[in-house]
Amino acid sequence: MKKLVVSVLSTVLAFSLAACGSKTETAPTPTEGGAQGGQQQEVTLKVGASPVPHAAILKFIAPKLKEQGVNLEVKEFTDYVQPNVQLNEKQLDANFFQHKPYLEEFNKGQNMDLQPVIAVHIEPFGAYSKKVKSVDELAEGATIALPNDPTNSGRALALLEKNGVIKLKEGAGISGTVKDVVENKKNLKFKEVEAAMLPRVLEEVDLALINTNYALEAKLVPTKDALFLEDKESPYANFLVARPDNKDSEAIQKLAKELNSPEVKKFIEDEYKGSIVPAF
Repeated sequence: MKKLVVSVLSTVLAFSLAACGSKTETAPTPTEGGAQGGQQQEVTLKVGASPVPHAAILKFIAPKLKEQGVNLEVKEFTDYVQPNVQLNEKQLDANFFQHKPYLEEFNKGQNMDLQPVIAVHIEPFGAYSKKVKSVDELAEGATIALPNDPTNSGRALALLEKNGVIKLKEGAGISGTVKDVVENKKNLKFKEVEAAMLPRVLEEVDLALINTNYALEAKLVPTKDALFLEDKESPYANFLVARPDNKDSEAIQKLAKELNSPEVKKFIEDEYKGSIVPAF
């Protein structure tokens, strides 16, 4: 009789355990990354950017991306080298500060393969001065400051040529250097300076060709303070840039879509009033 009771109890226990196991197997499984109840997994994107206007634009869209499960971390840089270096080293997931000619030159010089994802805006390059009101007032032997990186230096010289300040040898275009200047009637002197430093040397030179992001950081208003600017047809659109291994990822594509949204277009137009121009 004792053996029979033990047998029955064992059978009941076995069924009880089987029932518990059955409930575990049919319970809802968590979504990817451990989220429960169908909640979206949050992905963090670390994006390097120049403070103005790039970081400002990214911060504007951060709440919208948050709703889509993308946590945007913006790391600000004041130079044009580290954002690419850190992206290549996977310390960043993307960057937003440069135009395609600069990216192509950087990739070539550093043996990298960073990829443009989408064009966002154009920053018309401008000429600024604290000493003259027009280029006609430039004195004999006046000093003109230029960015010292090849693509922006060539861009600056091309803008000077377009406005009749100098003449470059035929075919130089945006790849021109000071050695390509074939006509310089006022014997102007050229001083090449790191792009970020150009606003700081403005008091020391007669004219400086300054990237708009650095002009804005220095509280210059391009449409009011520049002696002349590139027109809106400038080919130097600023791009969101990523790597070959992640440029097509869902998170990067969500970021790209928001950067080309009607809301961003309106933000650029309202905030910068022509100093920055949407490229879409």
